[in-house]
Amino acid sequence: MKNKDEIRSSIRKNYARVAKGANSGCCGSGCCCGGAPTNVNEASLNIGYSEDNLSNAPTESNMGLGCGNPLAIASLKEGEVVLDLGSGGGFDCFLARKQVGESGYIIGVDMTPDMIELARKNAVKSGYENVEFRLGEIEQLPVKDFSIDVIISNCVINLSPDKEQVFKEAYRVLKPGGRLSASDIVAVKSLPEKLKQDLGSISSCIGGAEHVENLKKMMQTCGFKNIKLVPKSNSKDIIKSWNFGDHVEDYVASYLIEAIK
Repeated sequence: MKNKDEIRSSIRKNYARVAKGANSGCCGSGCCCGGAPTNVNEASLNIGYSEDNLSNAPTESNMGLGCGNPLAIASLKEGEVVLDLGSGGGFDCFLARKQVGESGYIIGVDMTPDMIELARKNAVKSGYENVEFRLGEIEQLPVKDFSIDVIISNCVINLSPDKEQVFKEAYRVLKPGGRLSASDIVAVKSLPEKLKQDLGSISSCIGGAEHVENLKKMMQTCGFKNIKLVPKSNSKDIIKSWNFGDHVEDYVASYLIEAIK
């Protein structure tokens, strides 16, 4: 595995490039993959969003990134406080805002300044006052203890070189009974070493994928209960659409991840 700072720097550069080309499909569908430009709406529908979702968020906030729809399993309620790990242009935050209403509050955290700038512009343009975006790393969340009802995340935890620390931080900020609802790429068998060592593969949500059983153990160690890790039925189609090659769909899968504090 590469140096952690080297990995973060590479990922930050890749996603800064995505932010600057917002809504152009500049990295292909999925998590900043290296394929040809794609139709953003088509990519979003493929991973689980609806036409209604696409019409209820600022267009520039959706860059066709992700590997699923965490809001489909989050069961958000009016008035809840929601935290989005790796919030990007704010797409999931804006969709969550609609579900929690004016009495709810949404916090997005992202380590890429260009993404934070884009998300804040989207929020101001739309007049959203109960959505906030904070610059920070998901391994060291700029969020108070016991302050969050629900954590959502879309294809971001796999990017972290310290996933157990991500789950520790998630557990810290959740209220007792709080929920984690995420969509992510996980390994279903051992990845070839060349994929694990390649920064492009890591930034594309492939090389850093952790085995599903290891993820479950990490979550249990951190204290989470009622842990569910379920593969999406169209996982192979999603990953094939990223045009990554090397038959990566045989090694990794798109999973929905749920747990309770």
